[in-house]
Amino acid sequence: MVIFGASGDLTHRLLFPALYNLCRTGLIPQPLAIVGVDIVGQSVDDWRQSLRKMLESFVNNPNSENSIDAVDEGVWQRLTTRMTYVQGDFSDRGLFEKLRLHLHDVARDCQTAGNCLFYLAVADRFFGPLVEQLGHAGLLDEELRDGVPQRWRRVVIEKPFGHSIDSARELNTRIRRDLREEQIFRIDHFLGKETVQNILVLRFANGIFEPLWDRDHIDHVQITAAETVGVETRGRFYERTGALRDMVPNHLFQLLAMIGMEPPNSFNADAVRAKKTELLQAIHPISPENAVRGQYGSGTVLGRPVPGYRQEPNVAPDSGTETYVALKLGIDNWRWAGVPFYLRTGKHLTARTTEIAVQFRRAPYALFRETPVERLPPNILTLRIQPDEGLSVSFNAKRPGSEIEIDGVAMDFSYREYFGPLAAVGYETLIYDCLIGDAILFQRADTVEAAWCAVQRVIDYWAREPAKEFPNYAAGSAGPDAAAQLLARDGRAWSPIRAEHPHKALRP
Repeated sequence: MVIFGASGDLTHRLLFPALYNLCRTGLIPQPLAIVGVDIVGQSVDDWRQSLRKMLESFVNNPNSENSIDAVDEGVWQRLTTRMTYVQGDFSDRGLFEKLRLHLHDVARDCQTAGNCLFYLAVADRFFGPLVEQLGHAGLLDEELRDGVPQRWRRVVIEKPFGHSIDSARELNTRIRRDLREEQIFRIDHFLGKETVQNILVLRFANGIFEPLWDRDHIDHVQITAAETVGVETRGRFYERTGALRDMVPNHLFQLLAMIGMEPPNSFNADAVRAKKTELLQAIHPISPENAVRGQYGSGTVLGRPVPGYRQEPNVAPDSGTETYVALKLGIDNWRWAGVPFYLRTGKHLTARTTEIAVQFRRAPYALFRETPVERLPPNILTLRIQPDEGLSVSFNAKRPGSEIEIDGVAMDFSYREYFGPLAAVGYETLIYDCLIGDAILFQRADTVEAAWCAVQRVIDYWAREPAKEFPNYAAGSAGPDAAAQLLARDGRAWSPIRAEHPHKALRP
């Protein structure tokens, strides 16, 4: 495994802890050699010590989802024994010749059979040039026999994969000059979360859900990804990106695809990804009238006063960059025609939570016309992606007593309460799948382009028509008023943004 950007935050905070967890659970294929590549000049011992320091920060850390009891020395030794480090400038062809010779020695000494996974944990401007340099050095060549790689080479590319439909197409064209599609793993860390992976199991392995999963039974769907953090030190990146580009074509649309896709004929990677792509291609072009943008001003988040976006480091004092976006979209196919999907994401909101709420159509009221019941609470299936992973189903029940009084109740399932806590940073499954060559959780070129096509009209409109009312929501609130009005005009309302679910799991 060759990690470009070895000294960076992504490697220290997510990739290496994920590798440690995989090694601890026995899922790392042996032998595994880890080669760090970066412009930072340091010895392999220095690199190893910096990784160890980050790993130790997870020990008994109540604020970390990856909290561990202690660093297991046996696991640490197995993981780091075959670590090496190569220093050089990514634009220097000499670096890649040096890397080619180094990997030849690694294959011989560690018996890796020449298989290489190149992980691009770098800024997106390096994606194309790095692939070209690897290709020029012959580092992406595979040995094929009857079309099957005998020695494989794979490349993992982080987001953002492009900043528009044109740039995404250009990047796809550029990297596919040196790579086959089967060698490309476009990663989205949201898909590493247990609840996201469970969506397919929930839908297709349970006879009680799929028969109801259509326009005849579902009123609408809400997808929320709310954060309490602000932009913090990422001002320079966020100024050229914004909430829509940062979150919608990747994270939120991947959740949308999981919820809305047709059943594949197998769990083969291409079968699943083809159905996701079909779903994204069926999104009706989003009208600017159905898109809300917001930017946070100063406020109070989790009891702490915070500045507005325009006061953050490396942010223009008159910035028009959105930190919040809400969308209403429709899907033009037989399953979902007429069912609205509402998506929202934002910084410095009330609570940190990612969830999908599927609201079913209301039952007829005629049966209860002689009772005090005026309005039956809706039935909602809520899938909680983070931080309290699980799902709940709300339904109506009669209150005890002589009168017919109906109240909404819920059944709840919590991963943590049912299966116990699991130390994970969300990259474990994704890295493991890269190592074994399973691309089911990774985006294909046509999937990426379909997602950008769906939002390009809004991107173009916002570029032509800068926002005039920013900032338009206080930090610590649920977002701008216009987002609530987006649903109110349809007679609907957003589910409350809350970090913890109020119901406890019902366990056998």
